[in-house]
Amino acid sequence: MHQNPDQKTIRRLLKEAKHIAVVGLSDKPDRTSHMIAKALQQAGYRIFPVNPMLDGPVLGERPYASVQEIEDEVDIVDVFRRSEHCVPVAEDAVAAGAGAIWFQEGVINEEAAEIAEEAGLTVVMDRCIKVDHALLLGGKG
Repeated sequence: MHQNPDQKTIRRLLKEAKHIAVVGLSDKPDRTSHMIAKALQQAGYRIFPVNPMLDGPVLGERPYASVQEIEDEVDIVDVFRRSEHCVPVAEDAVAAGAGAIWFQEGVINEEAAEIAEEAGLTVVMDRCIKVDHALLLGGKG
């Protein structure tokens, strides 16, 4: 069963990351994914919307259909998808060479976590990246 990294490792991950792909990002401002991605931008991260249903920029960034399409290096893949849809997301993150995958609070998929861990990605599961950022970095990047 997956064990999340300790707080020191999570703090370092958040401190060193610059680019975050947000899988399942909605263009609707009232959705949790949109609010958290906006907060990540305000904290100094560059976000990359990953959602094949988007047809225009979200939060000023052009959307991608997959993590692999992103030309820049991706430090963290932040996942806002239902748990049962996470295996392809993990495979995409691995194929893209991402450094870490972060399954948001309530998103739990052991198979997806195992795929990412076996490929050497740091895996955080069932935690909110915005909450951890505020707790571990005091809201600063």
